[in-house]
Amino acid sequence: MTRILKVTFLSVLLATSAGAAADVARLKTFLSEMKSLEAAFEQTVEDEKGRNLESSFGRFYLSRPGRFRWSYTVPYVQEIVSDGEEVWIYDSELAQVTVKSAREALANAPGLLLSTNRPLEAEFVLTDLGRKGDVEWVELTPKSTDAPFRKVRIGLRGRDLAEMELADGFGQLTHLRFKGAIKNPKLSPELFRFQPPDGVDVMRDPTVTH
Repeated sequence: MTRILKVTFLSVLLATSAGAAADVARLKTFLSEMKSLEAAFEQTVEDEKGRNLESSFGRFYLSRPGRFRWSYTVPYVQEIVSDGEEVWIYDSELAQVTVKSAREALANAPGLLLSTNRPLEAEFVLTDLGRKGDVEWVELTPKSTDAPFRKVRIGLRGRDLAEMELADGFGQLTHLRFKGAIKNPKLSPELFRFQPPDGVDVMRDPTVTH
């Protein structure tokens, strides 16, 4: 009886490990095949008790390595644009632009995670979370203790990006749902350049040298 239990347990363990490896491999394949991406998104932010703090909508574009543009249109206009060296964050309500170096702008983890060419294992521990509905999830835990988020989860529906979740150190959860994703579209380089509107304040981080 003990032998049977051991064999059964081992079989389950091996099957689980194989599934985890398959899901992680699927994510790596998706990222390796993706050179550019465009999609509409819905973003919600919840507090530590699961209460909705904010909902927003927009469209994003990225071109690897390092270039992305997150364009929020609802509830107000906001742009987060990276040319690979600098990240420009424009808030229309504040009439303000903040410029940071791409290395220091880790708060915008979705854009940086998807646009970087660095292997995920270099900065994260990857864990399979299995299937929920029709989405396969992989969790990324930062190896660095300085990361502004505790966990990142990426969900794939088949071979397409479906969702992302980011949990920060304050208990807040940011959830992104993607719709109509277009893989490897031809994107204009102008999408990844930002010209501040007239009359807005531009605040440049001291770490940005140009």
